[in-house]
Amino acid sequence: MVGYLIRRLLQAIIVVLGVIIIVFLLSRMIPGGEARAVLGPKSTPPLIREFNHANGFTQPLWVQFWHYLIGLPLLHLGYSYKFTEPVWDVISNRLPKTIVLVGTSTALALVIAIPLGVIQVVRRNKPSDYALTGVAFVLYAMPSFFLGTLLIIWFSFDAGWLPVSPPSNASPFAVWTDPKGFIMPVVTLAALTIALFSRYMRSSLLDAIAEDYIRTARAKGASNRRVLYGHALRNALIPIVTLLGLSLPGIVGGAVIVETLFNYPGMGLLIVQAAEQSDIPTVLGTTLVITIATVIGSLLADIVYVLVDPRIRYGGSF
Repeated sequence: MVGYLIRRLLQAIIVVLGVIIIVFLLSRMIPGGEARAVLGPKSTPPLIREFNHANGFTQPLWVQFWHYLIGLPLLHLGYSYKFTEPVWDVISNRLPKTIVLVGTSTALALVIAIPLGVIQVVRRNKPSDYALTGVAFVLYAMPSFFLGTLLIIWFSFDAGWLPVSPPSNASPFAVWTDPKGFIMPVVTLAALTIALFSRYMRSSLLDAIAEDYIRTARAKGASNRRVLYGHALRNALIPIVTLLGLSLPGIVGGAVIVETLFNYPGMGLLIVQAAEQSDIPTVLGTTLVITIATVIGSLLADIVYVLVDPRIRYGGSF
């Protein structure tokens, strides 16, 4: 187990280093150079030379990369010339809002999806199972912008019960302290995740109850309730751990479509705004942050796998 985790850690470091190299090279491949992107199309050659000299762009490429690399632990991700502040300052203002919003919707989806999956297994091949399966398929196939638009039309325009979008200047924790404006974004995000998690839960639990140890427990006289909740459910939750680990990039990166639809100033909307305004340093900075979140999520999933089921033994070569 320890050897596997060490290999996974080394793989993660290699992946992150590779992404750092790609991000650095892309930042140096901006059409016209970063100086023209920052100073604008009307910049003069003297201004461009002065900018390049002041920011070290006249140095050899490997020297620039070294300075970029040692600046990353200090969160030096470049300068956003559209938001006129360092990229990390822009990200740090948006990241907490996204983490709270998407994290809340993910937690809500888990609380609802796991019992739904269990109910479908208990009532499998019955009308309730078919009905829940049909609803899950509809939600899973429904684009988030379509569901969000329907909620806005029904509850904002027609009924007038909810605001069209959350307050843009609200604190990250306003989703808990003043939830009225966040109901529709959270429901939009959670509905799609519930469909995914409930289907995985149903499939995983069905596989678990078909295992030999379940038949052995029943042969020993264990009740159906004990077999289901005491034996099968614990092992059926293991694939959900993987889904949670893989959902970390989404929690950090934000829901691009939902945040744009509801005009919520999180990471998702930041990525859209930076791309529309050709703010390449911000795009590359967010890419690096989301990549690191992806690697961390994968590592956490591997670690939690061992904690929830010590019988798992990892093998294979690096």
